[in-house]
Amino acid sequence: MAKVLIVDDAAFMRMMLKDILSKNGYEIVGEAENGKIAVDKFKELKPDLVTMDITMPELDGISAVKAIKSEDASARIVMCSAMGQQAMVIDAIQAGAKDFIVKPFQPDRVLEAVQKALS
Repeated sequence: MAKVLIVDDAAFMRMMLKDILSKNGYEIVGEAENGKIAVDKFKELKPDLVTMDITMPELDGISAVKAIKSEDASARIVMCSAMGQQAMVIDAIQAGAKDFIVKPFQPDRVLEAVQKALS
């Protein structure tokens, strides 16, 4: 069972992702509400996958991706973005993210991105 760390500053979004993933056999090992906490939790929990929001306080998702990738080059990260953040998504992919999902979340698309990132 793959272990997932969910990162989003909105508790509601974290809950939605947690619901989709846990119903489909993923283990949610932690949550973080900003990039700074995400980096610390990544080091502590060593998840198989991170879902990373782009726009967050303290440390944004792209900076967090860079920090996590410098910690572990093989880290698997899927970005979560709102509509109209395409430029930021490209930055995130260049920083090392594997894929992205767009809010509002479509369960099928979430699962497809997660499975692709883990394979």
